[in-house]
Amino acid sequence: MGAYYDEIEIEDMAWDEEKRVYHYPCPCGDRFEISRRQLADYEDIATCPSCSLVIRVIFDPLDFEDEPPDDEGSGEEEEEEEEEENSSDDDNFEDALEKLTIADETPKVVSVAA
Repeated sequence: MGAYYDEIEIEDMAWDEEKRVYHYPCPCGDRFEISRRQLADYEDIATCPSCSLVIRVIFDPLDFEDEPPDDEGSGEEEEEEEEEENSSDDDNFEDALEKLTIADETPKVVSVAA
């Protein structure tokens, strides 16, 4: 894309905690918006939801490299769920090992007629 309305440094944008986006005033009266997740994914285009203008955001991608998901708290819940799933898998594995038996009997041959 080559037609940017402007190029704006991230420091000149304002962080909106409620919407969880950086924003910058658009000439149409609305605001250009870009999320921290977009910045972490190396996206540098902020869009205006009300018109077709876009701006290029100038920033250091390394500043957003370890950015958590936009919806805070869900990452912690997912980690807890994964730990619960892993622990139940481990428990099932241990139960299976306890029930495992090895017999010295030779396997029985069963013939099947077609």
